[in-house]
Amino acid sequence: MFHRYAYLWYRGLRVKRLLHGARHATSVQRRVLRQKLLRNGASEFARHHGLNPQTTVEAFRRQMPITTYADYHPYIERVKEGDTSAMFGPRTKVLMFALTSGTTSESKYIPVTDEFLKEYRRGWNLWGVQTFRQHLDLVRKHVVQLTSDWQQFNTSAGIPCGNISGLAVATAPRISDPMFLLPRSLIKVTNSFAKQYTALRLAVASPTVGMIITANPSTLVEFARLADQQRELIIRDIHDGTLAVKDEIPPGMRDVVLSDCRRANPTRARMLDQMVNRKGSLLPRDFWPDMSVLAVWTGGSVGAYLPRLKEYYGEVTFRDHGLSASEGRMTIPLDAGTSDGMLDFAHSYFEFVPEGELESDSPTILESHELEVGQNYYILLTTSSGFYRYNIHDVVRCTGYRGTAPLLKFLNKGSCFSSITGEKLSEFQVVTAVQSAFQRIGVPLDTFTVAPTFADPPGYVLLLESGSWEGKQAALAREVDRELSQMNCEYANRLQSKRLESLSIVGVAPGTWRAFRDLRIQRLGGSLEQYKHPCLVNDLQFVTKLRQLQPTAAALRAG
Repeated sequence: MFHRYAYLWYRGLRVKRLLHGARHATSVQRRVLRQKLLRNGASEFARHHGLNPQTTVEAFRRQMPITTYADYHPYIERVKEGDTSAMFGPRTKVLMFALTSGTTSESKYIPVTDEFLKEYRRGWNLWGVQTFRQHLDLVRKHVVQLTSDWQQFNTSAGIPCGNISGLAVATAPRISDPMFLLPRSLIKVTNSFAKQYTALRLAVASPTVGMIITANPSTLVEFARLADQQRELIIRDIHDGTLAVKDEIPPGMRDVVLSDCRRANPTRARMLDQMVNRKGSLLPRDFWPDMSVLAVWTGGSVGAYLPRLKEYYGEVTFRDHGLSASEGRMTIPLDAGTSDGMLDFAHSYFEFVPEGELESDSPTILESHELEVGQNYYILLTTSSGFYRYNIHDVVRCTGYRGTAPLLKFLNKGSCFSSITGEKLSEFQVVTAVQSAFQRIGVPLDTFTVAPTFADPPGYVLLLESGSWEGKQAALAREVDRELSQMNCEYANRLQSKRLESLSIVGVAPGTWRAFRDLRIQRLGGSLEQYKHPCLVNDLQFVTKLRQLQPTAAALRAG
C-alpha cells in the first residue's frame, strides 16, 4: 500500500507543474501550435494549406479555414489504406482509428497517433492523480472502469478501429492492474447484456469498490437497474463461482473471463441475500456502502441524471472527467462537484468563436487568454490527430481563469446536434431518417421537430401536427429508429443497450408550428423569408415549452 501513496506523491508533482504552467498558458499554447506544425508539416494536407513550422498564428488563421470532418475525409480514407503521409509526418505511427458518429450516414474515423495517445494518457493521469489526492481513501479501494473494445475491426491496411479508451486500458502498465477490478479481456465482449452482467458479477463480489469510471451517467443508471433486475442470478453466481452468461462470451476469451469468476464466495453471497431480504432490492448504495466517487460527465443535458444516480448509489461525490471526445481532450476538471475544467492547454492548440458568430463570413477568432468570463463560445481544436482548427460543435462557457488558462463549462452541442447519452445525432441524420421512413411507409411528411425527453431511460420524440400519419405511429417510429441506427453507430448502440428509449411520435395541435415560428421571429429577429424551422433541437424542455404554446396556436386557428 505504501508504494501507492509514494506513486501518488510522485505523480502529484505533475499536477503542480500543470498549475504552475497555467500562469504561462498563452506562451505554452503558441509552443504547442508550433509543435503540431513541425510534427506534421510534411504531410500532404499541411502542404496543401501552406503550413510549416514557421507559420505564425496570424498566417495560420489566414491559410487554414475553420474545418469539419468533411475536409479531412479524403485524406483519412488514404490513411485507412496505409498512406499516413496524407496527414502526418514520416515518423508518425497511426495506432488505431477512434470511431464516433458523424453528421452524415457514415461514422467518423479519428486517427489516433502515438503522440495523440501519449497526450490522451497524460490528460487522464492528471485528472486521476488530482482525484486520488482529494479522495485518499481510494488508494485502499478498487476502481471499476467501463469501456469498449479498440479492435472492433480493421481497415484494409490492418489498422484497428474502435474505442480509444479501450486502447488506453489494454496498454496500461501492469502495475495498475491490482487497482482495477475488471479484467482487461472484458472489453472484447461485444454482447452488451453479457458484458454488463459480467462486469456486475465480478464487481458486486467485492465490497471495496470506491470509484466507477465511465463516460455517460445513463450507463450507470442502467448498471444499477440491471443489478437489481438480475439479483438472483448474480448472488447465485457469486455463491457458486459461476457465470450465467458464459455462453455469450466469445470462445477465444471465455477461459480468461471465467478464470476471474471461478472463485466461489458463499459468505459474500449470504450477505447480499440478507441485504435483499431487508431492503427488497439489490442496489449499489447498499452493496458498495463505502463508494466515494462516480466519475462521469455531469455537464450539459446529462446533468439531469445526477439525482437518479444519488438514488441508486447513495451520497457519492461526482467527479466530471472533463470535456473530451474521440477528437481530443479539451478540459481537465480539478475539483469535485463541478463540470468546470481547466483548458488542457499543454496538449492541443485551441481557438474560440463567440457563440453567435459561427455562421458569420468573418467570425471573431480568440485565443484562450482572450475569453470573457460568462460568455459562450464554440471551440476549435488543433491536435496530434492531424486536425487543424477543427470545429467539434461543442458550446462552452468561460467561468473563470487559473493563471491565463480559462476554466470552461460544457453547455451543449451546437444547434444542429443533440446528445443526451453520447449519441451525437445531427440534424442531417434526423431529416434523412424521417424523410426516408415516411416515404417507405407511404405517408406524406409535413413540418416536424425531433426533440429529446428526459425519462428512465431518456429518448427522442418526433413532434407532428395532426395528419395522415395518425394510426401509423408505431410503424413510422420503428422505421425512423432503423434509419437512424444505420446512419449513427452510437445511436444504435444506445438503443441496443437500452440507454435510449425507442423513438416515439407525439401529435401537437394544428397551428402549433405557426405559433412557434412567429414567436421565434419575434424573439430572435429576422424575417419570415429567413426563418428556418429546426428539425432537431437539443433542449430537454422543448416539449414542455411547446405544449405551453398550444393555447396561442388555438387562438391563431380561431383568428
